[in-house]
Amino acid sequence: MPFGMTIENDMEELIKIQSELKAPKNLYNSFGKYKYRNAEGIMESVKPLLKKYDCYLTLTDDIFMVGDRYYLKATATLFNKEGKHVMVSALAREDETKKGMDGSQITGTSSSYARKYALNGLFLIDDTKDADTDEYQNERAAKAKKDAPKKAVPVDRLEQAKAQCEAAKSKDELMAVWNSFDDLHNNSDFMLAMSTKKKEVV
Repeated sequence: MPFGMTIENDMEELIKIQSELKAPKNLYNSFGKYKYRNAEGIMESVKPLLKKYDCYLTLTDDIFMVGDRYYLKATATLFNKEGKHVMVSALAREDETKKGMDGSQITGTSSSYARKYALNGLFLIDDTKDADTDEYQNERAAKAKKDAPKKAVPVDRLEQAKAQCEAAKSKDELMAVWNSFDDLHNNSDFMLAMSTKKKEVV
């Protein structure tokens, strides 16, 4: 997370860039099932605005040790043509080990993480979701639906549905059974009974 901002001079260009920058979450984590942005995506989005307002951006990394752990400090600095600049830094701690990665890859991952949050701090990019946004509410609803315990179907109701399915003499009667038991549309036993009977009445 960003931990420090240094403003040498007031910069109107920064305010304009912050208000105009659009850095969408254009990457997708299939394991966690969420969208995200990285430092590279932010830099690509900001390049046209740097050119528009005649500014340039630098990113630097420093590594230092606290106790027995290494930390990486990334610093994002925005300069205008007059030499005025704004500097924001962010920290990331290196993992001691990470499966499938050597030391240079671990450092690179820490650098990318710290640079992303330095850029977030500089350009006022918020990686959290507000509680009143549609995206937040949709994710909450989807998670609640996924986590909700599945209700057990009463045995007598399932048997009743299967019996009516077996008694159907036509496709219309079978469809009526289907419509009468909409709570069983995801039940494998009911679906099998419907499928078997459908072949008989065709």
